[in-house]
Amino acid sequence: MTPVRKVEGRAYPLGAANVDTDVIIAADHLKTVSRSRLGAYAFETIRRVDGNVFDDPAHSGSPILIAGDNFGCGSSREHAVWAMMDMGINAVIAPSFSDIFSGNAFKNGMVAVVLPQTAIDRLMKVAETDPITIDLETMTVTTPFQDRFDFALDPFRRDCLIHGTDEISLTLASDAAIAAHEARAVTLSVPVGEVAAR
Repeated sequence: MTPVRKVEGRAYPLGAANVDTDVIIAADHLKTVSRSRLGAYAFETIRRVDGNVFDDPAHSGSPILIAGDNFGCGSSREHAVWAMMDMGINAVIAPSFSDIFSGNAFKNGMVAVVLPQTAIDRLMKVAETDPITIDLETMTVTTPFQDRFDFALDPFRRDCLIHGTDEISLTLASDAAIAAHEARAVTLSVPVGEVAAR
């Protein structure tokens, strides 16, 4: 997983509440286990509407999405995070997230920032013209206009994101301890025949 200390740049000012995983990526595109090329299918239903924020050249390639309450609700779908990251989105700012989306985001190195609606409203306005910075070291979202919004993040998740540590690398870091435990388990195990005899 790539370490994330800062995400900065323009943002897609989506703002919509209750954007579910079916909207992020439709079920038709879930037949793959590849993370690549899913970005082309992200937010298809929104992109069918003329003048949508995702096809606005001013926001093209934005690394941040600003959304409304309950972002990522609906069915559990890791592909939703994969699709967003494939289109270049590395962070989402919203008043709340579904637990499943928040977990999938973290496991794939996407930053999910929770801010109150008043902050979201301000960031939506800034995103129309200027960049936004999310800093995991200072735990702040800032703008060129001296806006500064503090956010909270689980310390374990923050540390993993900053150091690019995923579940596999966490397990591999304990390889020696796991091997020692397995060796002890084999030594202490009683053969099946002896158990039956008892």
